[in-house]
Amino acid sequence: MSSDTEELGTVPLPTPGENPAGEDRKRVRGRRWRGLTGSFAAGLVVLAVVVLGSGVYALSTGAPGPGPLMLIGHPIGAILALSAQWVADRKTGVVAVAGGAAVLALTVATVWTLWLL
Repeated sequence: MSSDTEELGTVPLPTPGENPAGEDRKRVRGRRWRGLTGSFAAGLVVLAVVVLGSGVYALSTGAPGPGPLMLIGHPIGAILALSAQWVADRKTGVVAVAGGAAVLALTVATVWTLWLL
């Protein structure tokens, strides 16, 4: 005797907290690590867009705006962080962890040098 879900070819949804694919804890931690570092990389991209936008606004209105170091440094930091995130997303093991660590280091270095110094 088959159930209704088997007849329809559907699979019941897992309950909260259940791990349907049988993924081990390393995979879950890796996914969380990539999510965290991806958020930092995306935040750096958003920051670069805002800085570039404020530079365009300042140029068009004659108001003081970000200097050339900020206008160049933020896009470079964002591109490097996205490149490191690409490595973290597509590799496994130590290489993925190093890519994620590079994203965090690039984010800290960009914000530190361009905003705090």
